[in-house]
Amino acid sequence: MSAKFEIYNDKAGEFRFRLKSANGQNILASEGYKAKAGCINGIESVKKNAADDARYERNETKAGKHAFNLKAANAQVIGVSQSYKTAASRDKGIASVKKNAAEAEIVDLTIA
Repeated sequence: MSAKFEIYNDKAGEFRFRLKSANGQNILASEGYKAKAGCINGIESVKKNAADDARYERNETKAGKHAFNLKAANAQVIGVSQSYKTAASRDKGIASVKKNAAEAEIVDLTIA
């Protein structure tokens, strides 16, 4: 299996995407979008910005875990990571987004 973006509906009925690595792990998730077109634009922004290390905001949670945000050129957050136990694990997550986002296929789970 290769990496993929999945478009899905959340409980509020909004469109979201998640980037899954080849092993099925969620490595990046989006905010909710009212329209599917906005969600697709978000995916295209991830693909465009993923290779640029300067677009990643690395942070630590109040619980002492590590996470990252991927930001667009306008500094808007376009994707957030899960929480990682260590900074090294977080950095592997960033490397996975960099490696996989540009070529990941888009799978629309909202089509019945």
